[in-house]
Amino acid sequence: MKETLEIGIELEKQYQVTKDMAPPHLPMPVLSTPSMVGLIEATCLQCAQPHLEGMETTVGTHVNVSHSGAANAGEEVTITARLKEINKRRLLFEIEVLSPRGSISTGTHERAVVDFSKFGT
Repeated sequence: MKETLEIGIELEKQYQVTKDMAPPHLPMPVLSTPSMVGLIEATCLQCAQPHLEGMETTVGTHVNVSHSGAANAGEEVTITARLKEINKRRLLFEIEVLSPRGSISTGTHERAVVDFSKFGT
């Protein structure tokens, strides 16, 4: 990990909600919880990655988020990830997801820094 990996780094990303992100059991295409969690993970990964060494990356270890509103297909959501804690190789991010109508998710996401050169093939 580089010295630039410090509490307070933040990334805000916009994503277009697509029909393939919708749960199949609903009559209208809206952002599903699994798709939202995937976007949260991607945002936290992208937030941390520039602050890691060449053979390091992060993997998700815990997700604790709400899903309190809808984002329709065709709309844009904004995800903000802010590094709240560093505990050895564990990173805890605070997250918020905004739809055009306001906040639809808040919570935390934990990621672990790993050296992928040590992964077996």
